[in-house]
Amino acid sequence: MLDRQESVLHFIDSADATLHVRYIAGEILGMPVDELARGLDAFNDDVYRNPDRRFYLGTLAHHTNHTHHALPGDFLSLETVDVDTMSQEMLRFFFQRVRAHVDPALPLVLKPANHRQEGYVARIPESEMPRVLSHELYSTAAFVPLTAGAAHGRLRVFRSEEEYRNDPEPLAWHDIVVMPRVPEDIPRVSGIIHTEHTTPLSHINVMAAGWRIPNAVGVGAVERIERAALAGRWVHYRVDADGEDFLLEAARPGGAGEARPAEAQDRVVVDVPDLAPTPIAPLSDLRADDHVRFGTKAAGLGELTHLLQHGSPRWLGFYRVPRPPRDNLLRYLARQLDLPEDADEFELDAAAHQLVKEYAQVPRGIVLPFSLHQRFLDSSAELRGALAALDSALSDGTSAGGVEELCLEAQRLIRTVPVPGPVRAEIDRAVDRHLYGAPVVVVRSSSNAEDLHGFSAAGLYESVANVDGTGGAVLDAVREVWASLLSPRAVLLRSQAGIPPERCRMGVIVQEQVGATVGGVLVSCNPLSPRDFRNVLLNISPRSVTDVVSGRCAPIQYLCNTMEGGSRTVSLGSATADLDAATKDVLGRLALISRLLQSHFSPDEAYGAPVDVEWAVEGDRISLLQVRPFHAAG
Repeated sequence: MLDRQESVLHFIDSADATLHVRYIAGEILGMPVDELARGLDAFNDDVYRNPDRRFYLGTLAHHTNHTHHALPGDFLSLETVDVDTMSQEMLRFFFQRVRAHVDPALPLVLKPANHRQEGYVARIPESEMPRVLSHELYSTAAFVPLTAGAAHGRLRVFRSEEEYRNDPEPLAWHDIVVMPRVPEDIPRVSGIIHTEHTTPLSHINVMAAGWRIPNAVGVGAVERIERAALAGRWVHYRVDADGEDFLLEAARPGGAGEARPAEAQDRVVVDVPDLAPTPIAPLSDLRADDHVRFGTKAAGLGELTHLLQHGSPRWLGFYRVPRPPRDNLLRYLARQLDLPEDADEFELDAAAHQLVKEYAQVPRGIVLPFSLHQRFLDSSAELRGALAALDSALSDGTSAGGVEELCLEAQRLIRTVPVPGPVRAEIDRAVDRHLYGAPVVVVRSSSNAEDLHGFSAAGLYESVANVDGTGGAVLDAVREVWASLLSPRAVLLRSQAGIPPERCRMGVIVQEQVGATVGGVLVSCNPLSPRDFRNVLLNISPRSVTDVVSGRCAPIQYLCNTMEGGSRTVSLGSATADLDAATKDVLGRLALISRLLQSHFSPDEAYGAPVDVEWAVEGDRISLLQVRPFHAAG
């Protein structure tokens, strides 16, 4: 802490857990804690936003680097908090003062705290101000907790995905899997260790959170396992959300009494599907309650389409909630919406709706209901027989191999059995009426057995992109989506979760495919820091949303502050350069919109349930492609 008035630099031992503001209030200003609490927002504004402030605040950290060739082996970094609005000259002055008072044997570098500071630092010669960016430090992290938890299981180690694919012994529920990036099509297991960096928002990591299994990035885990001779042995594996490393130690093998997945967790609840005859509907006609007829994804998109047009009385919920010592965060929302801080809720609501309506859209589309799927299944005696045989096998405890064979046969029939003329005609009419002029469409799954507490089903069902919207290709893609409900992996995972087969149905979304310069997924929280209520995590691909959720490519990752504003790059992933300033501005807008969506879709008045949003951006337009609950890991 630099006191400019007294020209004194203070070094505060963080082991005492003393925050800057408490230190200044208690040690410098003699201010009682209750007085600080009453005026905390004004105090923060003075020390973080005032261009003529008395105090400059930062954090000095010591790093030991073994992996990043451009950084020294041991060094110190200086950074401010991400909400600090220091100018370029303020940063330069602060850095120089600190550098003059630290051990010269340890190089000091500046770590810009946000994209604004990165822009300032880029204009200063590196010889004058050495720097390290957040994503450079993130890439050196040997441990990243993704889902906290503990497991007892057999350790299976694979040095590559190819080695995993070629292994003749399939994964079992009690296995703990170690490989560079665990693919999204693995069966239910007891734990995961990725030995390369990945994103918490890939399908497999979202599934792992739903399974409530320990999951982490552990760079160097294979070498550690080999030194301890643990490969193939039973182990205890533990991941703590605030831990510095994962725990892995030898244990006795499990026995017959070991709890299997379906026994180790609560049964997943699936609403009874409504199979009453229902016409194909445009997305704009659907609301959230229609999930029992059209599936959760379609109902969510219908609700989203409605609120973009008509607004929501719950828009402001997240910002209304008290955050002691603050009564609420409405003044922060007002700043983000370019309103005076004392704007009333009517003004805030109008500005929030205007933001969403001006910049966000849901691409037009139609939804095939569960009843249409059922009409098709009922139309073929051969298909009905195949489904009855599969249901019988599941209830009789038939082996996984036997179930897989029956699933593949049912899928073959769904792809080949003739579609009744009236069903085909209804689909053609709906496409002609509601998607006229759309040359390319995407055909997407919308089951009732997904986005459930304890069973996300992320990536479990098929979507077919780049479908010719003018010919018979739409019907072929619809068949593919219907068939995905009965893939061997989907059937076995639902069975392990205790979901009755007769409860599972598939709706189908046929939606205009939109162009995009960038796309991705966000969650309206910071899953790596559960107590952080300011930031939203965005995963970004310059190519497609699929690149993010499949886990095939490491995405760019941003944290966007939806309270004070600003953003920072956590990881560049597989990219060689960051995004341009204009795109960063659009993504900041998207992050703010996600907080409004969280408020609307939250199940209670605490407004604390984050949402998972798939999105695409072209220019300044944001296409919202999916919204669903995000069940943050413990």
